[in-house]
Amino acid sequence: MPPEDEHRVKVHLDRLLAERGMTLSQLAARVDVTVVNLSVLKNDRAKAIRFSTLTAICRELNCQPGDLLSIRED
Repeated sequence: MPPEDEHRVKVHLDRLLAERGMTLSQLAARVDVTVVNLSVLKNDRAKAIRFSTLTAICRELNCQPGDLLSIRED
């Protein structure tokens, strides 16, 4: 994929946090990631995610990667 092509991965962090009554700040503290980095992920501005971060988020939100990420239909 050429760098100029936009990815189509959609992040559902906002929905998962709302369903669990958790704030971004609370999740950041639990997974040891900055609020700024989680905000980038939540707002679909991330270009990558470390598997260790994905694992920690899924552990804290009690979800699977497929609950957190999907592909947008464009």
